Amino acid sequence: MSQRPLNVGLIGGGGGAFIVQPHQKAIHFDGTRRVTCAALHPDPKAALKEAENWPYPLKGYPSYDELIQDQAKKPKGERVDYVVVVTPNHVHFDPAYKCVMAGIPVFCEKPLTLTLEESDKLVAAVKEKKVPFGVAHTYLGHWTSWFSRYIVRSGLLGDVRWVDSCYIQGWLAARTEDTGSMQAEWRVDPKRAGISCCGGDIGTHALMQLRFVTGLEVTELAAHLETFVKGRMLDDHFTVYVKLANGGRGLVRASQICIGHKNDLSIEVNGTKGSLIWRQEEPEKVVILLPGQPDRVYWRAAVAKNDGFLGDVPDWLLAEPTIPSGHPEAFHDAYARLHRSFEADVRAYNDGKPFACDGSKYANVTDGRIGIAFVTAAVESSKRGNVWVPMK
Repeated sequence: MSQRPLNVGLIGGGGGAFIVQPHQKAIHFDGTRRVTCAALHPDPKAALKEAENWPYPLKGYPSYDELIQDQAKKPKGERVDYVVVVTPNHVHFDPAYKCVMAGIPVFCEKPLTLTLEESDKLVAAVKEKKVPFGVAHTYLGHWTSWFSRYIVRSGLLGDVRWVDSCYIQGWLAARTEDTGSMQAEWRVDPKRAGISCCGGDIGTHALMQLRFVTGLEVTELAAHLETFVKGRMLDDHFTVYVKLANGGRGLVRASQICIGHKNDLSIEVNGTKGSLIWRQEEPEKVVILLPGQPDRVYWRAAVAKNDGFLGDVPDWLLAEPTIPSGHPEAFHDAYARLHRSFEADVRAYNDGKPFACDGSKYANVTDGRIGIAFVTAAVESSKRGNVWVPMK
């Protein structure tokens, strides 16, 4: 007998917000999850109106406080199984914390919080309540990210010497915030975005890609946060030189003023035996460079074990793609893979069984906290003249 679909709630997402759309598509992707309730807007009347006009039926709440209080009282099977927080940065901590304290699992947009103190409090709450918690670092959901992780962490490239992880955009090259763009307005506002625009918004993605693929932590960093567009209060260009836990080095860099670049997230890992290149705008392939050999290009769903470079690739990893090679997976598929992985942990939690939530398939609350610690250290380093600052 098939399992009932999980009930999912949305906090945020009204008023034409972008990020709620890939989330709600991903939630419904497999038919095993469905959005059933939402608090879509900070204005109570607007929240209820947005819910009435939502493309499919859901229960609307005037506020996330009322959603949490009402859903927490419902019996298991009727209450919301997890909540997705898709608000601007300054409204991440409070609803996420209240959900955790009510025993409701949370899948939260990044960055996790505005401050390191908030992140620490959230990490402590998750540990106390033992609730599944995910952070929406989208690009970890690409199968090729999982495959890259396998290659690097299996030692097939040798010891990691250098990593260049970057996320380059151009959409804030002019004063986009003055054109009525809601997406730009809050990202350049310190009260809503926090201490960094570019670093918090997309630099954390570059950091997470480095950590997820290599398994290495940043121990120290020296950062340049720059603002190229006059009058902008936060950085739009973010360059951080990092020391890695194994003695290697790397760059974590991001920019939102490079005209022509759209969502150009990429990572290059250089090891003692070879190199790996992955780009999210070409997410179907991983390129391997080996000394004295032709370049190897591996395509999602067209990978064979023990080919002279690859070892015994796990069967579960080879079985993960949902469509044949040549039918491209993309952004929505990556989101769906994250929600699918999170669903497994939520179902285990509901059944009183152990669950992993270990960062191996999606970012967890500790990963989110590390992202905030990284941005905090980068801002400090930049303000102090680009000095080396340890990660906390």
